Amino acid sequence: MDLVLVSTPIGYLGSGRGGGVELTLASLVRGLLERGHRLTLVAGQGSVPPAVDPDLRLESVVGVDQPSWQHLERQAAVVIPPDGLLPRLWQRALALGHEADAVLNFGYDWLPLWLTPQVPQALFHLVSMGSVSTVMDEQIAALACWDQRRLAFHTQAQASDFALPASPRVVGNGFDLSAYQFQSGADGPLGWAGRVAPEKGLEDAAAVAAALGEPLWVWGMREDEAYAKRVEAGVPPGTMHWRGFLPTDALQKELGCCRALINTPKWNEAYGNVVVEALACGVPVVAYNRGGPGELVQHGLTGLLVPPDDVDALRQATVRAASLERLACRRWVESHASQDVFAERVEAWIRAGLETEDGSIS
Repeated sequence: MDLVLVSTPIGYLGSGRGGGVELTLASLVRGLLERGHRLTLVAGQGSVPPAVDPDLRLESVVGVDQPSWQHLERQAAVVIPPDGLLPRLWQRALALGHEADAVLNFGYDWLPLWLTPQVPQALFHLVSMGSVSTVMDEQIAALACWDQRRLAFHTQAQASDFALPASPRVVGNGFDLSAYQFQSGADGPLGWAGRVAPEKGLEDAAAVAAALGEPLWVWGMREDEAYAKRVEAGVPPGTMHWRGFLPTDALQKELGCCRALINTPKWNEAYGNVVVEALACGVPVVAYNRGGPGELVQHGLTGLLVPPDDVDALRQATVRAASLERLACRRWVESHASQDVFAERVEAWIRAGLETEDGSIS
């Protein structure tokens, strides 16, 4: 197929501002290229292409970043800044889409959802978040009623946030496992990874590390600097080891040394990329049983799940995590979350959405 992929309008690819969407997009690009598809990637200026391949073309677009729905009030109205990147991405994507089989959207935004029934191009949406906005919930529900085949989700837990008329298409996520080394050692530090922002619950992981008298290694962009400072001030000096936002190669080397990853979302995570990245290195995950991580962690096998926001249960589970077999973590990822498996699922979703009543591709 000839596909146009539209990146998040929250920062350029490689900036880290797009969070897990950046990793998802990069993995899928590589997986689809390996399956022989021709891709055009539309992204903000300064973006780094995730692969060097003659079948991948990067189209750079200049514009002002779109605010994230994650950081707005639930009842907030749709806002597009002057000279906004979002409409410019879609102006270019729709022009390219005339010659493509389908256009695949990675951004969690109202505009491309609203456009879908209005334009002749076949638009598909990999929904990247759970419910955070009333107007987004309404638009996803409206599109699902028009043609739910145009929507896919990362997990059942995420999809359950929305009013859908039929069972959701769940495609999971995928990772280039050649980029993650399995490490058998289980005596390293505790780890935590993600954007450093209140909805990620870093303070709970910090409290667990402090209660155990252990250091906590933290990877990720400090999106909310005031919040990061409050977390650090709330635990004994030396507890927090800020490792920064690292490229995958450097991250996996450090992350793989951990005896456990603590995952503490305060909201319904759509998936949980860092959970799978840790498992790919052989690191068991101790997580709140909330959202995507609750589906990814196989309790008692690849990690331990505890009731959401129960910090004491989180502490006890962190102590027990060292007894889990690290090789089981890696094997689960190989079976369920490889780059190849993910690309195959997404390809099947798009082909099914393009099928006409007689079974041919439109």
